[in-house]
Amino acid sequence: MPEPSQETERGRAVAPFGIAEVTGPSMVPTLHHGDQLLVRYGSGVRPGDVVVLRHPFQQDLLVVKRAVERREGGWWVLGDNPYAGGDSTDYGVVPEELILGKAWFRFRPRKAGQRSPLALLRWTLSAARPLLPDRSASRRLRAR
Repeated sequence: MPEPSQETERGRAVAPFGIAEVTGPSMVPTLHHGDQLLVRYGSGVRPGDVVVLRHPFQQDLLVVKRAVERREGGWWVLGDNPYAGGDSTDYGVVPEELILGKAWFRFRPRKAGQRSPLALLRWTLSAARPLLPDRSASRRLRAR
């Protein structure tokens, strides 16, 4: 079987969009465990964007972080939850080739216990949201 090219691996040749699921608390309050993300592979990244990347030390593991700033050698990425860890404070700058794409949209699945009309209405109003770049967060997080 031929080895996939970098273009295919980054999703450009196969499909420009994909779905990723959030696991863990590192992006709380922006994203929660179980949220689904619509990811555009190969999309340009700017400071403040939520990105999907390969973990620098465990490249079969995909992680979701916020791109804070471009530095020499790649991107400095941080989670929105300062107490969760597992970001550039642990592994340093992430090389550009490990950034797979940018998250554009978040879908929060309905919890099993949400049965009342009010709970369903609240879920309906908040379940699907675009993920806009948070420029203020990138400035705030850069100081760490």
